[in-house]
Amino acid sequence: SSSLGRRRRQEAAEEEVEETPQEKKLRLAKLYLEQLRQHGESRPEDTLPVDLIGDRLKEDVLEQKGRLQRLVAKDVQPPDPASIRVLRGHQLPVTCLVISPDDRFIFSASKDGSLIKCKWEVKSGKRLCVVPGGKKGTEERHMGHASQVLCMAISSDGKYLATGDRNKLIMIWEAATCKRLHIFTGHRDAVSGLSFRKGTHQLYSASHDRCVKVWNVAENAYVETLFGHQDVVTGLDSLSRECCVTSGGRDGTVRLWKIPEESQLVFCGHQGSIDCIQLINEEHMVSGADDGSIALWGLTKKKPLALAREAHGMQDAQGLQQPYWISAVAALHNSDLLATGSHSASVKLWKCGEGFRKLEPLWDIPLVGFVNSLKFSSAGDFLVAGLGQEHRLGRWWRIKEAKNSICIIPLKRRAAAPRPKDPDSS
Repeated sequence: SSSLGRRRRQEAAEEEVEETPQEKKLRLAKLYLEQLRQHGESRPEDTLPVDLIGDRLKEDVLEQKGRLQRLVAKDVQPPDPASIRVLRGHQLPVTCLVISPDDRFIFSASKDGSLIKCKWEVKSGKRLCVVPGGKKGTEERHMGHASQVLCMAISSDGKYLATGDRNKLIMIWEAATCKRLHIFTGHRDAVSGLSFRKGTHQLYSASHDRCVKVWNVAENAYVETLFGHQDVVTGLDSLSRECCVTSGGRDGTVRLWKIPEESQLVFCGHQGSIDCIQLINEEHMVSGADDGSIALWGLTKKKPLALAREAHGMQDAQGLQQPYWISAVAALHNSDLLATGSHSASVKLWKCGEGFRKLEPLWDIPLVGFVNSLKFSSAGDFLVAGLGQEHRLGRWWRIKEAKNSICIIPLKRRAAAPRPKDPDSS
């Protein structure tokens, strides 16, 4: 019976993973000391006056808060469909894309074995470099993948690009030249998610083999494998912390993997297969599922803070009413602006309201096809969508009138009201 009591206590503890004020103080103090170290002012801990820690921490926390919440959603104007630029070049559905950290280039990949990866210049819309694919088994001999590319990631310094394919391979490229540097093998099924930890060359990968792997790209090294999902992992994301988040398809869970602690937190809230996930900031994330729902999560609560059901409406499929699947989610980092994609003929913009406790629809952007990938530029002045006639992960439907393409959607904001002039200054 004592073990039962212990399990009950553990379950109760797992429901809520709130920090105690003491733990928060300790975490912030560590963060502060780490910042000191990074700025080269490292002073021995014992000489730090307590009140200084207090004041500096307060400033830091306020500054962190300011950074966490760029409130931009209220100023975003309805995008003009005529201003959307369409980049054509992929013969088959675009499956994934990334924007370079300086917002100058887009890298995209598709289901097309012969034209695997493109690099585009945002300003001119020109295709700068194309990496051809080849036949399965010839990957070592030529440059590209020999099967569908499902995911990609770029390091925050813009140096490395990683691509993952259906044939279990991860390829590492030099982003500037599109030259292939290395192939990582180790996954036992399709590679479905990739993300570089911000500020590092540590790479996380997720696969249909239900595992998450950690790699060190600068040293071409495998680090470790994390187990826990009960179904194919469909998506993965990470920011600066040494952790990543994943969506677990039909196992119905979103997971937060704490790498150093070798622990994971499990979140439940969708009814269907969870197909996409993105971190909004270090404390919140958004996920989408094929039951048509979008969930907003805080990393300290096991249940969603907000859930929008049938977010893209209902479709009539073979005489049955069912929700449009959510196939892509994107967040403008450290802000309250989100975008979601489906095959409902529009991309939707959302505002995270009331401190991430509410999902408010903003605008619809007309786009025909499966929206397989969505990314905001760092500056938040445009949104890029990767479109296809088919879903990234399968061939359930085909939308014939869709164009396999990359769409650049400019986002205009209302100008802030001018500050009243100081009467003395005239």
